[in-house]
Amino acid sequence: MDLNLLRVLDALLQENSVTRAAERLGTSPAAVSRTLARLRRAVGDPLLVRAGQGLVPTPRALELQGEVSELLRGCDNVLRPGAGFDAVHLRRTFTVQTADVLLAGLAGTLTDRLHAEAPHVDVVFLPESMEGGPALRQGWVDVELGVLGHLDPEIRTRPLTRMTLVAVARDDHPLFDRRIDARRFAAADHIGISRLGKRQGPIDSALAELGLRRRTAVVVPSHTSAMLLARNSDLVALTLDGWLPDTTAAMGLRTFPIPLDLAPLELGMAWHPRNSADPGHRWFRDHVAAALGPEDV
Repeated sequence: MDLNLLRVLDALLQENSVTRAAERLGTSPAAVSRTLARLRRAVGDPLLVRAGQGLVPTPRALELQGEVSELLRGCDNVLRPGAGFDAVHLRRTFTVQTADVLLAGLAGTLTDRLHAEAPHVDVVFLPESMEGGPALRQGWVDVELGVLGHLDPEIRTRPLTRMTLVAVARDDHPLFDRRIDARRFAAADHIGISRLGKRQGPIDSALAELGLRRRTAVVVPSHTSAMLLARNSDLVALTLDGWLPDTTAAMGLRTFPIPLDLAPLELGMAWHPRNSADPGHRWFRDHVAAALGPEDV
């Protein structure tokens, strides 16, 4: 049956008047009268009959009144984006791809936020091994976090926050004996962090502009291994400014500003447009954004 027939029937049963039903629906009394005739033929009942100057519902119409209203509410919930969504009933696992340095500071806060509203939601964190590939397009990953690049053209993105890189070394490193300038920074042996084994990056470019060059003595695939290595050596690693300061101090490490003119890291979130309007996915993305921090950090 045409859904519009039910809307007209609902209005007629609430108003008991063709004229008032027409006003309610924003149409003409003649159009409502024609629809009432169709409804009578479809149901096999007059539905509304004249009583004096007005109309009164038949017993069959009274039986239908509650069912019609419920049907219309159900249809509206289906057709209205996100309507009826309640996180407490959500049973779903979301997959997030991100670097371990972000994971370490994000996972606990995000999990607490999610479970406060949706106790049956789980999160799987994956390393950046599929970065730049078809993971979002194929649905293997729900959300990618970090410095975004090499994304498929249809991928949606949202900027989240800016973070500054700082250097980190063991607390009693000889570098801390006096002021750390670009020359002393470059003279130290460094730990490179790259899952692809890259040894050069923006720091090397900035040093080159000053006629300096550093030695990347070791390349490791994760920030965690870099921090552990820096704790037990004279090597200098990199981390995010203000990120997990208690953990850094507990490891016997100390951060210091990189004495170079470096742009902050622009961190964002990426997802496939198939999930853009999904209320559960949108709810999850909002919590990820809130857990990672405001854009102007």
